[in-house]
This record gives sequence, structure tokens and C-alpha cells, in this order.
Amino acid sequence: MSKLDSINHIICVASGKGGVGKSTTAANLAVALQQQGFSVGLLDADIYGPSLPLVMGIPAGTRPQIKDKRLMVPLQAHGVECNSMGFLVDEKTAMVWRAPMVVSAFTQILNDTEWSALDYLIIDMPPGTGDIQLSLAQNVAVTGAVIVTTPQDIALSDARKGIEMFTKVGVPILGVVENMSVHVCSECGHSEAIFGSGGGERLAQDYGVEVIGRLPLDIAIREQTDSGVPVVASDASAAIRDAYAGLARAVHAHALAQAAQSEAPTISVTDD
Repeated sequence: MSKLDSINHIICVASGKGGVGKSTTAANLAVALQQQGFSVGLLDADIYGPSLPLVMGIPAGTRPQIKDKRLMVPLQAHGVECNSMGFLVDEKTAMVWRAPMVVSAFTQILNDTEWSALDYLIIDMPPGTGDIQLSLAQNVAVTGAVIVTTPQDIALSDARKGIEMFTKVGVPILGVVENMSVHVCSECGHSEAIFGSGGGERLAQDYGVEVIGRLPLDIAIREQTDSGVPVVASDASAAIRDAYAGLARAVHAHALAQAAQSEAPTISVTDD
């Protein structure tokens, strides 16, 4: 039996392009779910540019233990089980691999990690709509995908491609997360939508899904990420931490709804 069979929900956190805060969102979502009492794993699926060691504060050079000469024991950080290509190679190593090697490496990390019986496995997907996304959708029972975007048009255009890709391969969209939604000045308290407003809502309406999170643009998020402490596990303002906690609650609710829909019987009426 595969270790994946003992995981209740596998959630992809994806984006159409890089630079929209997808990995930061995935890490904070994982920790927020753990804080709400769930057992959680976090898998970094970006073979070329793994960021999980940095965002989860796992020291460079830390390697997973190998069990039975094959299985990797996931590392623990902030109460979350973690694995990443970044644990297996030096941080300066460039993965100059063609697509088949990348897919093979991802599949091995996914299947050969000794995950516990988890409530959630959050997969931080690489940007784009490439081989890893297709391989995962074809070979793993994914509960659904969370699409991360920023409000400006160029990010929304790429996010649409991500939604289209998951829709074509039969992966449900749990919702859209609008990252860097609003900046609140730390000096005067003025709120400003630096990257525009309403983009996430328009995207969600176009595809009949919900905006399940609006996350702020705040220097504390960047500082905490760089220090290896997800902002939900820090002493940052309650408003910031509550935004990610709300996202975690929304993901849980939509995952349960999707699971219930998948388990519902199909009734067909014939003339027989």
C-alpha cells in the first residue's frame, strides 16, 4: 500500500507564473492547518528551484534519514512534515535536467517519502503548466487545487492558464487566493491596492469558483519568510495571521465539500 493512501486530502497550491507568493502561501497554509489541529505534510514539487528549506527554516545541509534503503523520513518544521529536492542537493547545485528526469525525481520524492497518516498533504507546485502538473494529475488522487494570483492583469492571465490546465485533467479548483491584495501603511494606516483591485474576484467569477483568501502585502511576511519562520508562526500582527488562518479554514471546508461530492453515488435512469 502506498503511503499516499493514508492521506485524507492532497491539495495542490499552484500559479500560472512565478513571483506571486505561491510558496509563501503554501507554507503558511500548511502551518495554519497544523495550528488548527490537523496533521499536515508539505511537499516542494519545484525540482529546479526548491524553496521549502528556506521558507520553513530548515538549515542548509540537513538531509532526511533513509529507512529500509529506500524511504525518506520527512523532516519536521513548525509541526509540519516536509520534503523537498532542496534537502537532497547542495543549495548551489543547478538541476540541469530534461523533463523526464524532473518528473522521475518528483515522483520518487512524492512516493518514497514515509508520510504519516496525514489529514492534509500540501504540494507547492512549480510555476506554469508543465510536466509535473500533468504527471501529478494523472497519477495521484488530488482533492483539489488552490490557485494563487496577484491582482494585476499579467498575473491573472497566467492564472487562467493554470485553471484551464487543472480543469482539463479533472482536478477540481477549490478556490482562488488573491495574494498581495492590499497594503496597509505601517505609519499612517492608509490602505492601498498597489497591484490593483478586484482581479481575483473577476477570475473566480469567470470560472464559477470562490475567492477563498485575500492576503495582505506586508513587509512582515517577507521578513518572516526570509528568516525561515512562516508568518502564522510568528509574532506578526493578528490581522496578518488571521488572513492565513481564514484561508486554512476555507480550504478545509472546500476540501470536505469536494470529498463529499466525489463520494456521492451516481444515479442513472434508463428505460429498462
